[in-house]
Amino acid sequence: MSGATFDHLKALIVEDNVHMRTLLRSLLAALGINHVYEAADGADALATLRDKAPDMILTDLSMKPVDGIAFTRSVRLSHDSPNPYVPIIMITGHTERHKVEAARDAGVTEFLAKPITAQGLFLRIAEIVERPRAYVRCASYFGPDRRRRADDNYAGPWRRHEDLAKDLELK
Repeated sequence: MSGATFDHLKALIVEDNVHMRTLLRSLLAALGINHVYEAADGADALATLRDKAPDMILTDLSMKPVDGIAFTRSVRLSHDSPNPYVPIIMITGHTERHKVEAARDAGVTEFLAKPITAQGLFLRIAEIVERPRAYVRCASYFGPDRRRRADDNYAGPWRRHEDLAKDLELK
């Protein structure tokens, strides 16, 4: 692992399984993150997000009564969300394509498949800290830019209105 330090970060774990919360807390501590808050459900998590202002959220996908995707949508889209820009790492054993795409489309910043490792968690947190992504707002989505990188060889159609405007300026 790199020499990045995370000791200044505050994390919120949203997980209905107490054993998984304990494991995540231990992994975060091993990475130097000691300001860790926990919530067993989305309602408690929103209150903690408001009160403690964490720098990132780690949430499970499969929770009841509100799953991680609905929780993420609430953080991103609710008019009373205390921080719609907070990075969210989705942690789950459900890695089917449609679940990953649903998490991405809800506004998840990073996705981490179980079983998790300290290195896997470190890499997701380092990505959030060292390479934060711009946020995109449109009629059907609000969250981190889903495109990870610009491809200089991409010759396809422009995808965004501002891309088309830039193209017209160049002509």
